[in-house]
Amino acid sequence: MKKWGSVIVATMLTLTLVVAGCANQGSSTGGADASEILVGVMLPVTGNNATDGKDMQNAIEMAVKKINDSGGVHGKKLKMEVADDGCDPQMATTAANKLVSQNVVAVVGGYCSGATLPSSGVFKNANVPMIVPAANSAKLPAQGYDTLFLINGLTPDQAQTAADYMAANQAKKVVLIHDNSAYAKDLADFAKASVEKSGGTVIAYEAINPEEKDFSALVTKIKGLQPDATYFTGYYAAGGLMVKQFKQKGVSGLFFAGDGSFSEDVIKIAGADNAEGLLITATPTAEFIEGAEAFTSDYKQAYNNLAPGPFSALSYNAVNLLADAIGRVNSTDRDAIKKAIKETKDFKALGQTISFNAQNTLDTSNFAVLKVTGGKFTLAK
Repeated sequence: MKKWGSVIVATMLTLTLVVAGCANQGSSTGGADASEILVGVMLPVTGNNATDGKDMQNAIEMAVKKINDSGGVHGKKLKMEVADDGCDPQMATTAANKLVSQNVVAVVGGYCSGATLPSSGVFKNANVPMIVPAANSAKLPAQGYDTLFLINGLTPDQAQTAADYMAANQAKKVVLIHDNSAYAKDLADFAKASVEKSGGTVIAYEAINPEEKDFSALVTKIKGLQPDATYFTGYYAAGGLMVKQFKQKGVSGLFFAGDGSFSEDVIKIAGADNAEGLLITATPTAEFIEGAEAFTSDYKQAYNNLAPGPFSALSYNAVNLLADAIGRVNSTDRDAIKKAIKETKDFKALGQTISFNAQNTLDTSNFAVLKVTGGKFTLAK
């Protein structure tokens, strides 16, 4: 009897999971009440990248509030459900499954490519559209997911932006350093190809552990190579320390970092004097975007005079793009939303006009080179 009881319980449990899975796959109305549209938000709320995650969340909240204060989307209010991916693949998978179980109609977010890669697969399997404002590894569109849309430029564009600047400044001998994350390795690989294509030579290609605090052995090695430029493609926690240690040891040449290090924290960690002259390849912040003055002012007013961060404008744009898509089809059906996002043409947003190519990425790169001058980011000449 105990044996049959176990079989019956197991069978009922299996049926429950199947029904729940079907409910998550098939439902497209969202887990909010009839007057709301539930939107998932995937960000690093904790961990080394929480500063940029909070900046993105602030901008998303601003966009949601403005849309809702203006009557919502066809009378329905947007409701956010935030999930913490911690910039960690395992955490991201758990967070994505949580949002799917809550029956969100779409997702905005994705900061670290290493976390966005697995979570995008979860959303693909559940047919949940995802608009990514920050993560930009070329591996993301290479997956071929019809649910995934990127509104930041890709790593090949960023790598070419760095290589062009190096070539214009006669930086021929180049060192590349990554942290083995999906994004950083991807950017370093494309940077190698771009530098060599531009006539330069990669004299060292190194990997670090981003949890390390002392890079003195590597810095000493690179100093002996006398590079014209060094390009660190990882995130700001390690990037700030590396900038500091390069400056203190007197390593020659320009020091570049990718947009994973585009944060006020990289200056704080390195110290303003050490960060002076640091070059960043990134999407310009709102303060450099013509027409974003009101956004910048509203952001500061809402968040204690804090300036918008590196991905605030893009995150704000992602929410407005999603609301526009939902509004065009007047539906919370995921297939309809996905189709509407795909068919977006010339959507006017802060600092960019969004249209998608066949890979669901931007037609035009939005990268520039920024420079730390007097403890602040400025546009490099």
